[in-house]
Amino acid sequence: MEPFVRLTGVAAPILTGNVNTDVLVRVEAMINVPKGKLGPYCFEVWRYLPDRSDNPDFILNQPAYRNAKILLAGVNFGCGSSREPAVWALWDMGFRCVIAPSFGDIFFNNCFQSGMLPIVLPADVIVSLAEDAKAFGDVAPDFTVDLERQVIIAPSGRQTPFKVDELKRHALLEGLDDIGVTLAIAQRITDFQTADRNARPWVYNV
Repeated sequence: MEPFVRLTGVAAPILTGNVNTDVLVRVEAMINVPKGKLGPYCFEVWRYLPDRSDNPDFILNQPAYRNAKILLAGVNFGCGSSREPAVWALWDMGFRCVIAPSFGDIFFNNCFQSGMLPIVLPADVIVSLAEDAKAFGDVAPDFTVDLERQVIIAPSGRQTPFKVDELKRHALLEGLDDIGVTLAIAQRITDFQTADRNARPWVYNV
């Protein structure tokens, strides 16, 4: 998994509340499209007109935000079904960080398993960041998300601190999913099993 240490990029504000995983990726795309190619299907219901042309009113179709890496979102982002491809679709679209007042629990945990950083901040703080993210013509300013320092640096230089669970933070910094975290202590597991087998041989069948 790709480590997350420090990210600099455009932040796109979509502050609509209760954006569910069906909006992020429809079930049809999950069935027919492999991981790594889900980007065109992310936000599909908002992103395209009935003829599949780009909806010019959707913010991610605007030139300033087409290559955004940070998503400023509304309350309960990623609610609904437990589909992991919702995170993959955001990733394939170019996002590496989502900032919201709250998340659907399963979506929140799925983010960490794919190298995506979800950050919880109060709604009024996110509204303030969205003001800082406003584009000037076809250009939007860059933000920096520093996971080592746990701070968001706005284009003005204003810093907003955030907190991430320390185990999850360590895993992202090192590029480890749950399996990777376990493999990192494989020798400790082996040493324990060896010692326990010697101490309690009757517990083991072989």
